Amino acid sequence: MSQFALFVRLEAKPGQEEAVAAFLSSALPLANAESGTVSWFALQFGPSTFGVFDTFANEEGRQAHLSGPIAAALLANASSLLSSPPTIEEVDLLAVKLPG
Repeated sequence: MSQFALFVRLEAKPGQEEAVAAFLSSALPLANAESGTVSWFALQFGPSTFGVFDTFANEEGRQAHLSGPIAAALLANASSLLSSPPTIEEVDLLAVKLPG
């Protein structure tokens, strides 16, 4: 079972909502390439509020993701896309249901 997760909240700058959505959609192949990432979800909560939720089998996978290409690309583009720095929360999962 995946016991480790990340929840990242992103607030797009006015006028950058479509760019943030496109950025998140384009990150899926990178997430698929990460062996330590069990599941990865790009989310939109409202017109300008986005998020990422991902799960990992262990702490090493979570830390590898935090130092991987998606995080690097997000941080490199944050000042032009986001109205504030991303909020990154490390989450411990209590129960999980995945297809299988």
